[in-house]
Amino acid sequence: MNILDEFDTIAAVSTPFGTGGVGVIRISGEKAFDIIKKIFTNNNFEPRKFSHGYIVDGETKIDEVIVLPFFAPNSYTGENVVEIQCHGGIQVVQNILNLVLKNGARPAEKGEFTKRAFLNKRMDLSQAESVADIIHSKTGEFAKISMKNLSGVLKEKINDIKNDIFEVLSRITAGIDFPEDVKEPEYSYLIESIENIIKKIDSVLSGAEASNIMRQGITVAIAGKPNVGKSSVFNALLSLNRAIVTEIAGTTRDILRETLDLGIPVTLVDTAGIRDEGENKVEQIGIEYSKQSLNEADLVLFIYDAKQGIQKEDEEILDFIKSKKYIVAANKADLVQERKESVIYISAQSGEGIEELKKSLTNQVKEIEPDSLEFVTNVRQQTCLNRAKTSLDQALLASQIGELQDLISIDIKAALLALDELTGELITDDILDNIFENFCIGK
Repeated sequence: MNILDEFDTIAAVSTPFGTGGVGVIRISGEKAFDIIKKIFTNNNFEPRKFSHGYIVDGETKIDEVIVLPFFAPNSYTGENVVEIQCHGGIQVVQNILNLVLKNGARPAEKGEFTKRAFLNKRMDLSQAESVADIIHSKTGEFAKISMKNLSGVLKEKINDIKNDIFEVLSRITAGIDFPEDVKEPEYSYLIESIENIIKKIDSVLSGAEASNIMRQGITVAIAGKPNVGKSSVFNALLSLNRAIVTEIAGTTRDILRETLDLGIPVTLVDTAGIRDEGENKVEQIGIEYSKQSLNEADLVLFIYDAKQGIQKEDEEILDFIKSKKYIVAANKADLVQERKESVIYISAQSGEGIEELKKSLTNQVKEIEPDSLEFVTNVRQQTCLNRAKTSLDQALLASQIGELQDLISIDIKAALLALDELTGELITDDILDNIFENFCIGK
């Protein structure tokens, strides 16, 4: 972005385009109130009070709206902000946005409102990143945890660590700069303090793997020979007709994926039926894709025909997935009387056993699913924390062998800078642009 454009007045639609009850156009910047006064019939704006009136283009009424004014610095971005709540039709929202742009705003870039909130110190970078996590959350649980980050839980943890580092660094610096007035800290103090700081960083990093699982989820592949009802089970678990289902064996040729919320996002994969010889080249390719999906899956749901029982082809598939975690389910259970205790009997057609299967999937997922988290971290934040820890490990070793304290301070400063990058006190434009590129326009 051109530096001259950095604090122009910007505008964007903050709600998804489409037919709906309400559409929101957000304006932020120095000219926000000048623009709204040109196009709105009621210009008596007061803090914490909305205004009702019409958006007009000259003498032409565009829509009846509610306008919410936010005066700097008490707004999301820290600037003057105006939000226009209009009817949610595609055309009316676009007409109002075009009118706003015509009167002095420019289109906002991806994540630019949140970027301005960060630049205006309304939030630190970890909080800004949590906004994207909330928007892109695939499960309710991840949205709740991301909200904890937005409220400042991770920020407080990191600031606590930074304060501890700063305290150690200050005592070393004072001893070096003012040797006649201040003694250098004892090495025992440095060792104890650095060890405690490393423990705090380890505590934050202990949730790294769990955070990544919560964000990315796990994959469950449905496996079985042709015509056992894998696609029907896929549809039944999702409660929608996503996969094509026919009486013809080998209907599924490509891989279908949908997300199922079981506390963490579960990518449910419907694979082509596996058999030794596909009827044609297309089916053979589908079978190879299926085997690849099974190898990549975190958990396999193996389906066989309850009426036919386990046959040779089923045994071959079970042998193929023996190194994976898997659940065995017998479909078409409405056609049989005898049942094995170790198998979940289901009928994708009648719905019998589907809830039991979901519970079994949930129990298996919980073995992979992380324990409840106080906050989440992303890969960028984890990288910063690991860099800080590496520098502190070096400072600890230097303290243990009685190295000169001005040399020890170099590693301690490096740890502090790594955490400054995490929270955004020290950040490059390229990193900042990369972070906000993952946001949607309007946020």
